[in-house]
Amino acid sequence: MAGTDGSDASLAALHWAAGEAVARGYALRVVMVVPRHGAVFGSAPEADVGQPSAVRLMEKAVAEVAHLHPRLDVVGRELTGVPEEVLNDVGSGAELVVVAARGCGGFAGLRLGSVALGVAAGSHCAVALVPVGWAHDSGVREVVVGVDGHHPDPQALDLAFDAARRREARLRAVSGWRLPAPFDERPLMPVEEDRAECEDQELQVLEDALRGGKKKYPAVDVLPDLRLLAPADALVRASGGAGLLVVGRGEARTGRRFGGVPHAVAHHTRCPLLLAPRR
Repeated sequence: MAGTDGSDASLAALHWAAGEAVARGYALRVVMVVPRHGAVFGSAPEADVGQPSAVRLMEKAVAEVAHLHPRLDVVGRELTGVPEEVLNDVGSGAELVVVAARGCGGFAGLRLGSVALGVAAGSHCAVALVPVGWAHDSGVREVVVGVDGHHPDPQALDLAFDAARRREARLRAVSGWRLPAPFDERPLMPVEEDRAECEDQELQVLEDALRGGKKKYPAVDVLPDLRLLAPADALVRASGGAGLLVVGRGEARTGRRFGGVPHAVAHHTRCPLLLAPRR
């Protein structure tokens, strides 16, 4: 399912969603939500687009997607309500909900809009956030997945391996780490031998976390990438050379809270971000 508000960013996200639907063999449902005050989600309140113009934009976009992908089952719907609540409700039975990281509202420089944030926090299924300005036909052949080797997210790993397989892309497994105490508390760096030993241990933990995915997807070329950086920083940097970044959203017991590494990455990712369902 893809949410759209008629903005260029949301139309780019719609085309990305269409490509995913075709690759996965799914139908595509396109939803435009008109809040009860009459403005399409993401637009300014005074932009009264309860009028046909916004709906025509959606219909035109759906027709264009259908023309580009003649075998794709694609249908558009206009609904009324609180945008993120409607998208989360309608998308409850979907495999994936796709929205632009920012629609046509908000202030200049805003990277993550309120609707995208609400969907990322509240959706029960996987969520894809497509950043503004993303080139759909970029041709990048690398998928990046964020891995906490000590607490791996099996759903994020499976999504990442599957995405790499379908794209015939290399999978870069990025893990940010820090030197253990007392090394990280000392004013001077540890000697090279001590650092190398710590790094070898962390790399082994990362390799262990990837073992199941390698066995299930033997054709996927996997590159373990251990970085002495904060996890969010490591992932954002890696996203600059990727076609897709996959990150987990934590445990279901955290409820609707969306924070930590996934939240930071959502604000700054340079490529489409796929958030796994909560485990």
